Amino acid sequence: MEYEGVIGLEVHAQLKTRSKMFCSCSTNFGDIPNSNTCPVCLALPGSLPVINKRAVEFGIMAAIALNCEINRRNVFARKNYFYPDLPKGYQISQYEQPLAVNGYLIIKTENGERKIRIKRVHMEEDAGKLIHDEEGKGWSYVDLNRAGIPLLEIVTEPDIRTPSEAEKFVRELRLLLLYLGICDGNLEEGSLRCDANVSVRPAGSNVLGTKTEIKNMNSFKFIEKALDFEIRRQINIIESKGEVIQETRLWDAGKGVTLPMRTKEEAHDYRYFPDPDLIPVFISEEWIEEIKRKMPPLPEEIRRKFREEYGLPEYDTEILSSDPLLADYFLKCVEIFNAPKEISNWIMVEFLKNINERSISIDKSPVPPENLVELIRLVNEGIVSRLKAKEILEEMFETGKRAAEIVAEKGYRQLSSEDELSKILDEVLNENQKEVERYKKGEKKLFSFFMGKAMKKTGGNASPTVLQKILKKKLNGVS
Repeated sequence: MEYEGVIGLEVHAQLKTRSKMFCSCSTNFGDIPNSNTCPVCLALPGSLPVINKRAVEFGIMAAIALNCEINRRNVFARKNYFYPDLPKGYQISQYEQPLAVNGYLIIKTENGERKIRIKRVHMEEDAGKLIHDEEGKGWSYVDLNRAGIPLLEIVTEPDIRTPSEAEKFVRELRLLLLYLGICDGNLEEGSLRCDANVSVRPAGSNVLGTKTEIKNMNSFKFIEKALDFEIRRQINIIESKGEVIQETRLWDAGKGVTLPMRTKEEAHDYRYFPDPDLIPVFISEEWIEEIKRKMPPLPEEIRRKFREEYGLPEYDTEILSSDPLLADYFLKCVEIFNAPKEISNWIMVEFLKNINERSISIDKSPVPPENLVELIRLVNEGIVSRLKAKEILEEMFETGKRAAEIVAEKGYRQLSSEDELSKILDEVLNENQKEVERYKKGEKKLFSFFMGKAMKKTGGNASPTVLQKILKKKLNGVS
C-alpha cells in the first residue's frame, strides 16, 4: 500500500524588538546570563506587565504578509505549566482570540506552486533557557535573558505532504520575516524554531492518522531529515500491524532518529484563562493601513521585479532574492549602471565568493555598490581585462580601495594594442615550436594553451578579444 505524510508546522519567530514583550529589558543575544532581567521577567511579587506596542506592530506586519484575517480584538492569556526556565509558572500567550487567522503562504515545489494555509498567528513571550552541564556533574543552569522576548507563533493547517515541502515552507517563511525586518531568522541561535505534527495515511484517504509532535529541529537539513525519518517510522509500525502512539518526540541529530519525550497521557493541560493584568488590544483599520504603507516589498514582489523589469532568468532571480540584503545591493547597483544581467553575474559569482570566503555580512562589505559598478565599467570600457578584474575585486575586499585607484597604483591597464600583442604572440609561438607542430597536425585544443601563455606574459592584462583575433590569424597562417 502507498502512504502519504500529513504535516502541520508550528513556527516560533523571535521578534527583533529592542526590549522584551512585557518589560523594558534588552533582547540582546549573547549577553552575560541573567543580566537582562527585571522584576517583571523574574516574576517578582507586585510586578506588572506592559505590552510592547512595537511587537504588536511586527505581528500585524507578519499577519498582512501571510494574507491573514486580523482580529480587531486581541486577548492575552495565561498558559499554565511548571518548568525551571519559566519563573512565573505560566507563559503569557494568546488562545481563543489570537492576533490573526485564516491566512496562507505559497511555496514552489517540484510539482509547481502549493498554497499552505495558515491556521493562526499569535503573540506570546519566550521562556528562558536551560544550560546543561557538559562535565558530567549533572547540573543544569537557568539563563533568564531569553524569558519574555517577544515571539510570534505561526501555525499551519495539516496541508504539507512531504518533508521537502515542509523545508521549503520554513525557508519561504523565514525569507518573508527577513524581508519584513522583524526576525533575524537564525535557527542555530533559536530565534526561529520549528515543531511539526506528523501522521501518515493511505494515499488518497481523507482520514487523519494518529499524529506525533516532533521537536528540536534547528536547521533546514534537520527539518527534512527528522520528518523523513518519522514518516518512515510510522509507516513501518502500521505495516507491522502495530499502533502509532500519540506522543511528543525529539529529533536526535547525532543518531539521525526521533526519540520519545512524552506520551499523550503526560501532555499538559494548560488551563488557559485571560491574563487579569493585561487589557485586550484593539486593532483599528487605520492602524492596519498605516502599517501597510510602511511595509517593505516582499520576496515575491522582488522576484517579479527582477524577472519582468530587469529581464533576469529564474536562476538569477532566486539567488538574488534569497537575502534581502543581497536584493538591495543588486538594486542599488542597477540604479547606478543599467546593466542588470552583467551586474547579476558579477554579484552571484565573484562578489558572493569574496563575501563567503571572508564570512562577512553583505551590509558590512568593504565594497559598496558604487565601487563594484566602477569595476564593471572598467571592464566594459576595455581598461582592465575580466581576469584581472577578479584580482582587483579581491584587493578591493582586502583594502577597501576603489577599483580605479588600484588600477592606477599597480598599472593594471589592459593591453589592447595589436602591435604589442602581436610581438608577444610571436614570442609565445617561437618558444613553443613542438606545440605549434602538434597544432598543425590537428590538435586544435592547443589554442587555449597559446592563449594562456600569452596572458601569462602580459600579467593577465591583455584584451582577450584582441588576443584571440591575432592568434587565430597567426595559427591559420601556420596550419
